[in-house]
Amino acid sequence: MSTLLALARIRAARQGRAEPLRQVRHYHLVDEPLVLVTAAMAGEAAAPLACMVGTDRHRPVLLTVSQPRNRDQQQAFYAQLAAVVLPYIRRRENALQQLPTHTGKAARQRCADAPQLIVANRATVEHLRLVGRSLRFQGSREPGTTQAPVALLGRWLTFFTEQADYPGSCLLLPMTRQLAAHWASGQSALEDESLAALLAWIEPPSGLSGAEAALRTENPVEFPPAGPATDPTFDLVELEPRMRAHRHALAAGDHTSANRSAAKLERALDAQLRPTWNQLWSALALLRAIPPAARCARRWDDDRDQFTRHSLHLMHGGPPQPVHDHPVEAARRLAALERASHMFEDEQALDDPFVLAERRAAGAAFAGIVISREPDRQARSPKGRRVLRPRFTVRTDDPPPLTRDQDLLNPHRPRATARIHQITHEQSGTHLIIMEITSGMGTPSRPAADAVPELGERVCYTASPSQWAQPEFPSRDQTPWTHSHPVPPAPARDLDPHDADPA
Repeated sequence: MSTLLALARIRAARQGRAEPLRQVRHYHLVDEPLVLVTAAMAGEAAAPLACMVGTDRHRPVLLTVSQPRNRDQQQAFYAQLAAVVLPYIRRRENALQQLPTHTGKAARQRCADAPQLIVANRATVEHLRLVGRSLRFQGSREPGTTQAPVALLGRWLTFFTEQADYPGSCLLLPMTRQLAAHWASGQSALEDESLAALLAWIEPPSGLSGAEAALRTENPVEFPPAGPATDPTFDLVELEPRMRAHRHALAAGDHTSANRSAAKLERALDAQLRPTWNQLWSALALLRAIPPAARCARRWDDDRDQFTRHSLHLMHGGPPQPVHDHPVEAARRLAALERASHMFEDEQALDDPFVLAERRAAGAAFAGIVISREPDRQARSPKGRRVLRPRFTVRTDDPPPLTRDQDLLNPHRPRATARIHQITHEQSGTHLIIMEITSGMGTPSRPAADAVPELGERVCYTASPSQWAQPEFPSRDQTPWTHSHPVPPAPARDLDPHDADPA
């Protein structure tokens, strides 16, 4: 926890209301997201109990299972869920846009939009990950055969949950993480995983403080859990008796009683999921009220690229995601996660003054006044050509960054990349930092007019996202056996007498 985040939590606890942490919204929100509220059977890894899903707040689709341990009912439930989710995805697959041709790159198409799944919390993401793993290997694996809807649903759920691991990705959004990223409550990070409690801190009812409103949400009757786990009292008092009555009615052949008990069970589950369903739509309205960040659109373009690649992979009959990644794929995925994390942090700082202030407090950025400048300074490149290399000096009270080989950007001059050339410590405790423009400054004959800050201008510099390049990894054929899967031993053979050791 950073110093400013701790201070914001203290302020929230003192004033009785959540404190804003961001000035802009760093996650893209589509016009028609697919909202899911799930409930699973207690004690069963992937046994579905109920799901409320849809794109319209006033017309959700409720799916329930009367006997979650029954495999046939499980398959019927997931088939019904696939009938809702897959058409929503397919509508985005069918709308394509032609991207302009770049130098050295062929023209390609990308989906004009991508699906976006909204869930309550990270526990629901892990539940969907488990469901996707249990479903994606079902059906025929023969190439060229049509994928069963349930298996296709599993592959898409696996895709969405994998993308949710990447910072800045917006294809699957757990709402508690979004709200906690934009508001600081007066409770712990663990308590922020309660959607109802977090909303109570952000918008407490009239006459109540955030702490008092959050305390009310601990009543599981008025505020049921957001899932996928259900309240133990509900399981004992309502769920188990209704499931038992339905099971006994089926065993006795009394279909009228079975239908009646199934209807009662459905109403009870609707009452459990409906509050979370309404809370998710209220949370979406809160996030939409925050203006989007400038680089939010670029990250959504990356999400659409990922969605298009996976869609083409499925269309061409590609295999399902493996249970365990190949070592090269695992290394590539880890590098991509690290790169996404660095880029998202840097882009947030360039888009949001609140994040930039947090970086200054942590020593990852600095601000100061320009006291001198050399906009026409030139130097020789390694090839002997004269190139423009402007320099300017900043006086700052902030501690300068320790690394000098890092590309830095000013949020107000995002095209000019700079690096620290020299740091001088003054007796008054301030620092003089000589900065050199390394890109975006133009040429000696055509210098960029706005690349070098003016005298007396207050500037702030933080890390540039563009410096985080994707490392190159060898193909599977070029991977040494020491970094690949174990090679099976060669079959034993009889020793040829001519190959025997003469000793």
